[in-house]
Amino acid sequence: MEEIGFLGLGIMGKAMSMNLLRHGFKVTVWNRTLSRCDDLVKHGATIGETPAAVIKKCKYTIAMLSDPAAALSVVFDQHGVLEQICSGKGYIDMSTVDAETSSKISEAIAAKGGHFLEAPVSGSKKPAEDGQLVILAAGEKALYEAALPAFDVLGKKSFFLGHVGNGAKMKLVVNMIMGSMMNAFSEGLMLADKSGLNPQTLLDVLDLGAIANPMFKMKGPSMIQSSYPPAFPLKHQQKDMRLALALGDENSVPMPVAAAANEAFKKARSMGLGDLDFSAVHETVKSSKGSS
Repeated sequence: MEEIGFLGLGIMGKAMSMNLLRHGFKVTVWNRTLSRCDDLVKHGATIGETPAAVIKKCKYTIAMLSDPAAALSVVFDQHGVLEQICSGKGYIDMSTVDAETSSKISEAIAAKGGHFLEAPVSGSKKPAEDGQLVILAAGEKALYEAALPAFDVLGKKSFFLGHVGNGAKMKLVVNMIMGSMMNAFSEGLMLADKSGLNPQTLLDVLDLGAIANPMFKMKGPSMIQSSYPPAFPLKHQQKDMRLALALGDENSVPMPVAAAANEAFKKARSMGLGDLDFSAVHETVKSSKGSS
């Protein structure tokens, strides 16, 4: 694969671009705060001063941005992607956005003769560092196939889901389930504790049963300790819940469990927990314990 551009060096983008460098890819990086590129430069990356500069230099460019507003800004603003995208160049947006945002970006890039693939990922900081993400791609099949060497470094499995929008929808469904599970898990930990049970024993029991899963095993011990180092910031989980609920509205799907989970994440944000890991929603249960 040709030299790869990479736009957005947050928790996920930095880990992913570092993985590409470690596996021998040439990478040109950009971040709104350019100083965040410094660590990657030490490992061989070069810096593009603007998204347009990265697009001009690289045949393929990946973006990993925080939300729909950021994804649109990087494409449509001055010195953005659209200024240099053209025939023969591919743009791969791995951000978690709604289908409407993906479609808007796809149409604009196609109008310039460029090629587009959405490819949001399932997984947070540790899977990103370990190249164990699950990639949910949709859009141009030829660009997907061209991107597979990079995807094989970034993830353990890639899915091609058809037309643009399907990747975004699948990611929102996955994160909606995850956010709802995290709320139930938080309530269970608190219920065990207040019932006189050892929460660690609860984790051991869960890990041996039908609902054993890596999220409970990974997050549980630190939640018991009220420690929430950000692997997936809570503010982004709440954004995904909001977008998933909007998708439910579009499709007339009742989602009372997800709606309640979203309210808990909103409460956590109002408590100033938005930059902590999404497991910090546990604090909303703890904050309610003294209401009796």
